[in-house]
Amino acid sequence: MVNYYDILKVSPKASGAEVKSAYRRLARKLHPDRNNGSEETALKFAAIAEAYEVLGNAKERARYDQRLLEVQYSQNGEGDSVFTSTNRHAKRWRQMVYEKRYNDIIDRMIAEERREAMAFQKAIYPLVALLVTVFLATLLKPRVFGESAIIGKIIIVSLFAVGVIHLIGRLRDGFIRYTEPDDSIHDSVLDETPVPTRRFSRVAAGGMLVGALIVLGVGGTLLGTVTTFSGTYLPHMFYVHFPDNPINFFEFVFYPPIITFFVDLMHSVASGLER
Repeated sequence: MVNYYDILKVSPKASGAEVKSAYRRLARKLHPDRNNGSEETALKFAAIAEAYEVLGNAKERARYDQRLLEVQYSQNGEGDSVFTSTNRHAKRWRQMVYEKRYNDIIDRMIAEERREAMAFQKAIYPLVALLVTVFLATLLKPRVFGESAIIGKIIIVSLFAVGVIHLIGRLRDGFIRYTEPDDSIHDSVLDETPVPTRRFSRVAAGGMLVGALIVLGVGGTLLGTVTTFSGTYLPHMFYVHFPDNPINFFEFVFYPPIITFFVDLMHSVASGLER
């Protein structure tokens, strides 16, 4: 039986991210377009593509691990040994070993799915918080920074710096994990037909994010010109009317990273408590 782990040069205990990283590293090295169409390289490239097609899918990988386990035990069981013995105690031992290995496979698959879910949440929560906060900041027209004393301004600027660093890290991780580089290599190459992908390139995803921020900012600003509810009831915290009161540009810039940081922090704390 072909050992896909050996082909991708990864451990059977490797995480999904490690498997994908190993595949991409080998794919870039062995891609036919980078080796003058070498037939030998093409065959190796097809082999790693096939290996990744199985190991890159959690359910397919679990089934493959079960088959690999059975083959390994059957090979080790040649001759007179506990693997082939008809002794009832040997049979019971083999059953316990199978159950333990199968449980390990299922536990690994569940843990991998949990890691994927957490990674998705870490990418989507800050993004949604950022978009919503940009809209609300331009809609409600806060004036907290302008009305704060010097110590308050220092605190806001400090939180802003922390929020920007945190936001950049989260967006970078999300872009790396959920978008493709412009020279991306398809996950499966079994013929010459381009394989469609559901992911956006990093340039396209970045453009969509910037476009969404602009649309929400402009939409919030336009809607905020006719909205005076927050300023009417809390005039010391919000501007009453946009045309009559010039708004400090920093009021729009400071709050989205700060609010995004606190939303993500609360999510991290809640996730930690769930564990």
